[in-house]
Amino acid sequence: MNKITAIYVRRSVSDQDKGNNSLSIDAQKAECIRYLGDESNYRIYCDDGKSGKDITHRPAFMQMMADAKEGLIDKIIVKKYDRFSRNMREYLNVTNELDGYGVGVISLSEPFNTSTKEGRMMRNNLLNFAEFERETIAARVADAYNTKARETGFYQGGKMFYGYTSERRTINGKTGSVLVPSENAEAVIQAFEIYKDPQASLSDVIDHLRKREIKVDIDSGEFRTRKSNMDRSHISKLLASPLYVRADKNIYEYFMSKGVEIIDDMDAFDGIHGLFIHRPKGNKQYIKVGYHEGLVDAETWLAVQDKKSHNHKFPSNIFCANSWLTGLMKCGYCSKCLAIQYRWNVSHTVQWRYFLDRGAYDYNGCVKKRLKIRPDDVEAAVFIAMKNRLNELVIAKQQNYTADASQTSLKVEIHRLDDEIQKLLDRLADADNVLFDYIQKRVSELHSKKSELEEKLRAHSRKHKEIDTKPLEDPMKVWGELSNDEKHALAVTMIDVIYVSDENGIDIRFSI
Repeated sequence: MNKITAIYVRRSVSDQDKGNNSLSIDAQKAECIRYLGDESNYRIYCDDGKSGKDITHRPAFMQMMADAKEGLIDKIIVKKYDRFSRNMREYLNVTNELDGYGVGVISLSEPFNTSTKEGRMMRNNLLNFAEFERETIAARVADAYNTKARETGFYQGGKMFYGYTSERRTINGKTGSVLVPSENAEAVIQAFEIYKDPQASLSDVIDHLRKREIKVDIDSGEFRTRKSNMDRSHISKLLASPLYVRADKNIYEYFMSKGVEIIDDMDAFDGIHGLFIHRPKGNKQYIKVGYHEGLVDAETWLAVQDKKSHNHKFPSNIFCANSWLTGLMKCGYCSKCLAIQYRWNVSHTVQWRYFLDRGAYDYNGCVKKRLKIRPDDVEAAVFIAMKNRLNELVIAKQQNYTADASQTSLKVEIHRLDDEIQKLLDRLADADNVLFDYIQKRVSELHSKKSELEEKLRAHSRKHKEIDTKPLEDPMKVWGELSNDEKHALAVTMIDVIYVSDENGIDIRFSI
């Protein structure tokens, strides 16, 4: 069987961007064919638009290796060794494999004899430089992406977000891609609305999306399907994404409390635009206000995050058979989770429950391995505390609050400060240097005072925020009929954490 000579040609996207004609596919083919002669028995393997960082994503290269293994190829011709591979380790592995098949590799641009140690050294040095160039290009691309992401609110490309499509727009003299709502935007809005219900689950959201998949075409009367391909993981990530929120000052404070770097000032959080969250490799994540409009109001988005944070703390109820407080109880000494174990009496007729502290098994173990306080006593005390807390909320809800004088006073003072700031700004155009400095200083003082008053107003609003107690009242009335899982779900809704210790007893931290 006559073996063929393989001509391998490759051009990456970066080569196209550079406009390097000598590395065009046609130029590489022509030079290799000219070297062999038109009458030669050859076959061309072409990977156009493929990177040289690896071989697995290059179908023509993989086919060439398969043909070499089958004994169909005598030798391989390339214009340059970096067309073959830019990864030094991978190149050596492949050439070793080809040596085993009796196939040599010839470069037209590096005419040295690789059968000698000097020639192999020269080849390896060239490949080292090629790999260095590839890594340098990758680093420059990452730096450019990060710089653009910090400076603008454009969509930076990649996987398209569900509920959006992109359009090219010019904003502030720069052109880029801006996200705009797609036909799935309404599904995103409904997903948030459904999930913020305390009784709703991710399954409820998925069921709703599946119902949307079948729509009737009004003109033809025919059914058409629209697949969302959204599972629980996708829905959970969607509901956590700040991309969809119409970010206002409350959202700004939310991310500040999380310690996330925020690129923009609070004024950019205008209650209209959504947010991009960027996670540079090896660097701290940061938030940037986008040019796109959000789909969900801040109150709904924050309610969903609050619910998800509870779910993350208590991801599974499969161990609720031990106690309906499983996952909520922590050691008052080391703050590690408390587990419940069972022990039989000597006659094996009675089974006792007791706390086992997971922190006792850490390197610097907790001083308490077992607590004297019993799980039965903790459950009874927590149930009474939950009833009392719920009664307080019901009483507060039933009271007819008149307009709060202090809240009204805060709003009036904030409005007065806004007026004074605006009047001062109107005078800037005609101000001399002395007056300009005075106005600038005064405006800064007024802004600082306004921020303090706004924070007081927000704190006041949170304190008097009405809580819907109806979903809690009915289950509490039939507590004895509830399963451990149902009791657990109710406890998670009301409680953040319970610290248990023999010295300090039971410390319940309510979330409502």
